[in-house]
Amino acid sequence: MKHYRKNAGIVVFNRERKVLLCERVGNFKNAWQFPQGGIDKGETAVEAAVRELREETSLISVKYVASLPQPLTYDFPPEIKKSNASRGIFNDGQEQYWSLFLLTGNDKEINLQTGEPEFKSWRWTDIETAADNVVDFKKNVYQQVIKYFKPLIEKYKF
Repeated sequence: MKHYRKNAGIVVFNRERKVLLCERVGNFKNAWQFPQGGIDKGETAVEAAVRELREETSLISVKYVASLPQPLTYDFPPEIKKSNASRGIFNDGQEQYWSLFLLTGNDKEINLQTGEPEFKSWRWTDIETAADNVVDFKKNVYQQVIKYFKPLIEKYKF
């Protein structure tokens, strides 16, 4: 039986209907992703998403829009499992609970220079192309997230 870490995945879109992508600090070249992070004990997925978004990007001016109805999972590749194991982390992958948020402020609020930076850059992009520069082991999850959230973003009434 596999052991998955519970994780909040976060899609933020702006008034131009673009989504926020962030480039990870670390060994993967050109590794873009949506913000995400662990769900703490006693925390809902949406609460974790709000907290992680603030911790990773400094964004607080967001409005909750929707969540995927079920979690999505992906497995870590062997090199990540090995690296994690050396730090005492023994998860096979992540079980992600995805939430969609509207940016209600502006992107001047985005600051990646946090206490423990996870990202080195960010950009707004069309949701259709959001998975293009995602690491391979996350692509299937991202394609499912995009399929579910794309119509919600396109039809959102400002």
